[in-house]
Amino acid sequence: MTHRNGTEVTEFFLLGFGAQHRFWHVLFIVFLLIYMTSMVGNIGTILLIRTDSRLQTPMYFFLQHLAFIDISYTSAITPKMLQNFISKNKSISFTGCVVQLWVYVTFATSDCYLLAAMAVDRYVAICNPLHYPIVMSQIVCIQLVAGSYVMGSINSSVHTGFTFSLSFCKSHTINHFYCDGPPILALSCSNIDISIMLLVVFVGFNLTFTMSVIIFSYIYILAAILKMPSTSGRKKAFSTCVSHLTAVTIFYGTLFYMYLQPRSNNSQENMKVASIFYGIVIPMLNPLIYSLRNKEIKEALKVLGKKFF
Repeated sequence: MTHRNGTEVTEFFLLGFGAQHRFWHVLFIVFLLIYMTSMVGNIGTILLIRTDSRLQTPMYFFLQHLAFIDISYTSAITPKMLQNFISKNKSISFTGCVVQLWVYVTFATSDCYLLAAMAVDRYVAICNPLHYPIVMSQIVCIQLVAGSYVMGSINSSVHTGFTFSLSFCKSHTINHFYCDGPPILALSCSNIDISIMLLVVFVGFNLTFTMSVIIFSYIYILAAILKMPSTSGRKKAFSTCVSHLTAVTIFYGTLFYMYLQPRSNNSQENMKVASIFYGIVIPMLNPLIYSLRNKEIKEALKVLGKKFF
């Protein structure tokens, strides 16, 4: 990676937010509280599932990996953002930028595939309950989770590799609060057509494929629920899907807003706001969504609370 004069690029500078200098103390406290809540909620979810024998089912196996993914990709960007609020030096090393982008994209992509796997799990549980233990065996669940991580790693490696193989001879100030693909590509003096094409193809495929799996799964789930004779049966079946549907709606709604909004002068600032919600707020909301809407999680919390208090 070289400047125009041939010297090696060793660092980038993160521009952050427009109002960062005036309200840094407020922003720091707000995002620190969100990050701490996210860590406590997701780590607590993992520990609760691992310690409670009643939660050793495929659905909660996927849920603890969702919590781990949320921890991983929010931790890739939030600590550095918090540091930049209280530090005059907004720089990030070239290697640090590569690692940050790779980790973030890996786990964000894995999140898409894991949510699709959770939709398949709900489909089998409701539409084929008698075959559920066989179809969603431990080996199948491990394969689905491993596949999510593999797809995330492949997508991230290709995306990161092509992004940082470019030459950077423009300003080294990234117009974002973390190292993201489009703002980095904007700094390159190389031909970025291939990188943009790969970004569009890979993001398009990942979103289209995983969203299609989720949509078709819930079409069959809805059809199966409507065929149930009893109202209580329909209510119980639908209640097991509400948490996942809520998480999927928030997650994909933010993603589609980020990547499908028309480009304008304010699009980069809008991307920053969407990135905050997608990368920082959603990992905090997921534990709340699954605990508040899940009867088994609430019962496990009550048992755990009685043991300690």
